[in-house]
Amino acid sequence: MRLDKFISDSAALSRSEIRKLIRYRAVTVNGTVAPSADFQVRETDEVKLNGKLIPYRKFIYLMLNKPAGYLSATEDKHDPVVIDLIPEEWKHFKVFPVGRLDKDTEGLLLLTNDGQFDHALMSPKKKIMKRYYAELDRPAEPGDIEKFRAGMKFQDFTAQPAVLEIPGDPKKVFIEIAEGKFHQVKRMCQQIGKEVIYLKRVKIGPLSLDESLTPGEMRELTPAEYQLLT
Repeated sequence: MRLDKFISDSAALSRSEIRKLIRYRAVTVNGTVAPSADFQVRETDEVKLNGKLIPYRKFIYLMLNKPAGYLSATEDKHDPVVIDLIPEEWKHFKVFPVGRLDKDTEGLLLLTNDGQFDHALMSPKKKIMKRYYAELDRPAEPGDIEKFRAGMKFQDFTAQPAVLEIPGDPKKVFIEIAEGKFHQVKRMCQQIGKEVIYLKRVKIGPLSLDESLTPGEMRELTPAEYQLLT
């Protein structure tokens, strides 16, 4: 690939900034000063900017603790979106949310620029369970567990069998679903006569939310976490 593409994929620099740095002889490839922006390099080449190594990175995978009030979108004319929370160092990757969380729902949301990763996680065939912590206006009852387990029919779709756990306080429950339809958890709770007053996603498949992240904070997935999902 072209040298300027290699650097723009891997660093928060514009193509014009990169070309200027190359003209100023600030870029080296495998120890030799780069001759031009269109110089051909490989992903494995050692590219340095002002002596600092720039490892090639095409994709990035971020874990966000989504705060309430943000849409799971890349842009919106009326409401803030999760992309607004991206730190400057990662903005050039042009990430997008993997799936979605409702505007008032908090918790685990993944962001990436890898379309295949997104498809693999969101494909209905995968049946990856998503786990939520929910606070209800009325106590959940033991009979509600079977209603979730049996699946539920709605006018626009039929929810697959789901899991309702009542670990202690019956107003504070955990719910696991395989899909992610619009307001699905809230609608399922409504069908058993309860309203969700607080909702937070805490797990996607085997990946748990890093509770050290405050709402609005994010970090890159570790290699081990990435492997859990692929």
